[in-house]
Amino acid sequence: MERSTRLPTLFIPHGGGPCFFMDPPPQAPHLWDAMGDHLRGLIAGLPQPPQAILMISGHWETANPTLNIAPRPDLLFDYYGFPEHTYRLTYPAPGAPGLADRVADLLRAAGETVETETARGWDHGVFVPMLLIRPEADIPILQLSLTADLDPARHLAIGKALAPLRDEGVLIIGSGMSYHNLRAFFTPRAAPEAERFDAWLTGAVEHSGDREAALVRWSDAPSARACHPREEHLIPLMVAAGAAEGETGRRTFHDHIFAKPVSGFQFGDPVPTSP
Repeated sequence: MERSTRLPTLFIPHGGGPCFFMDPPPQAPHLWDAMGDHLRGLIAGLPQPPQAILMISGHWETANPTLNIAPRPDLLFDYYGFPEHTYRLTYPAPGAPGLADRVADLLRAAGETVETETARGWDHGVFVPMLLIRPEADIPILQLSLTADLDPARHLAIGKALAPLRDEGVLIIGSGMSYHNLRAFFTPRAAPEAERFDAWLTGAVEHSGDREAALVRWSDAPSARACHPREEHLIPLMVAAGAAEGETGRRTFHDHIFAKPVSGFQFGDPVPTSP
């Protein structure tokens, strides 16, 4: 029997709305190029393609962890004011209702009440990056909601509960943005605050003696609330980090969007596992 490999976990930036599928502003013609290239290279950078993807997006919150168990979810175009063609994007990947049973068991064992749903489509925090990550749309995807309390400790614990999936061919992806203050995105004077928080976040991921304690207290970090007035786009990182407790974290993507730093991270290095 072939040896498998424990997969890392990822926190990815998913950009702004359908940004990769529309013309960039004339003053910044390459605005999203680096981020798009990063997303396109994610699967190739893994030791083996995942058998399934568990995705946690910053665009779905419920009272309890909820799994979309539709066998082939529709798309939820939860962005507004973009070109008409961006509402005709398609991503026909299969859902993963079978994986949902395993995820639910792991979360219930950790004390969570788990719910399921079939009517909600994949939001753009799922389908927009996946159109770049895997345009073939051939890897089953299971979306897991954030909990509406946005409690970082709870989401780290959810990640810990999900860690066994990494030995089962499941790639855990937190999809959000390391900087997410839409009011300040186009304001040059907000750049120093964004730099301070990005430096702190990278340090917390890569160098902190107690990464979990640092992430639980993320709102005490320099300029934290200036960069995340509301933290729903940061909390997916907690799930990815929790699923690789005690393992290396490193920044794998860094760019500037309208002079604001945006980063992506990997937790855990691939490790061969016994069959």
